[in-house]
Amino acid sequence: MLNSKVEYDPVRTEQLQAHFESILGHIGENTEREGLAKTPERAAKAIQFLTQGYEQNPEAILRSAMFREDYSEMVLVKDIELYSMCEHHMLPFFGKAHVAYIPDGYIVGLSKIPRVVDVFARRLQVQERLTIEIRDIIQETLHPLGVAVVIEAQHMCMMMRGVQKQNCITTTSAFTGEFKNDETRGEFLRLISSKLH
Repeated sequence: MLNSKVEYDPVRTEQLQAHFESILGHIGENTEREGLAKTPERAAKAIQFLTQGYEQNPEAILRSAMFREDYSEMVLVKDIELYSMCEHHMLPFFGKAHVAYIPDGYIVGLSKIPRVVDVFARRLQVQERLTIEIRDIIQETLHPLGVAVVIEAQHMCMMMRGVQKQNCITTTSAFTGEFKNDETRGEFLRLISSKLH
């Protein structure tokens, strides 16, 4: 989670609120009725919260907790919850990310990896690009021997509309360096599938 206490820009909130009120009117709703009276304001704040990743710098997050360490084995953070919004229909997709890297002189504070996932997830996204962006920022910032990212997610645009399939899971992956080696990639995939806890 990035920030549960977002400071909402009053001008932006007012502008978004007007747009949401217009949308509700265009779908035939009465924005004066009790249940909807505050919905445009709530929606304006919700969309700012759900897209706060645009205001975050993932490289700065990683650099804030980089430490020199003589460790060159795999570091894996798995089952990272993620919530994002599909840029095609602005409907949520959600699931989990598994992120690993092999240090080459630097390690990073473990909490920073989920934070980086959140930064990119809290933007309008497609899962494929989200996977690549997480991989690339870790590679470009830490310069490790390799990075691996796997995301498994369910998409409400497939579940609520369109094909309306409830049990589809979409899996995407991206690898650099040592993780392009079959043995290293195989170890990573075994670890994310195992129940060690």
